[in-house]
This record gives sequence, structure tokens and C-alpha cells, in this order.
Amino acid sequence: MNKQDVINKISKETGVNKSHAAAAVASFLDGITRSLKKGEAVSFVGFGTFKTSQRNARTARNPQTGEAIKIPKRRVVRFKPGKALKSAVK
Repeated sequence: MNKQDVINKISKETGVNKSHAAAAVASFLDGITRSLKKGEAVSFVGFGTFKTSQRNARTARNPQTGEAIKIPKRRVVRFKPGKALKSAVK
């Protein structure tokens, strides 16, 4: 399922037109992105939690040349599924 499929499903199930559904999806995703940029966790009870964590700098190897390269530290997004989502997927 991709973004357009979600928009179509929202439009069909709620009776709103596709442009309003697309605006709602865009606003939803923008809100999650802004919260994660601030370092805040985003939690949906039963679905799961999005949060950021710090990945430390490390040294890796280029598989083609074997040369050592440095990978800088960075923030990454993590997702932990909720209990209801885990049981629904089983």
C-alpha cells in the first residue's frame, strides 16, 4: 500500500473528495515529521511509537576496495509496534 492507496481508501471510506483526503494525509505526515525533527516521540496507542535515536560514529569498509571509511554519527527514526498491531499481524 502506498500513499495514493491510503488517500483513495480515506476518500472512499469517509466520503470526502480526494483533494481533502490528500491534504489530511499530507498534514498528518508533516506533523509526524516536525515532531520527530524536534526530538519528540509520536505515539499511537495500539499502533506503535515513532521516535529518534542517536547512532554513533563508526568505521566501515568499502566492499569494492576494502578501504576503511568513516560514517559520522546521526539521528535515525525508530518504530516500535504496539501490542494491538503485533497481535493483528500474527
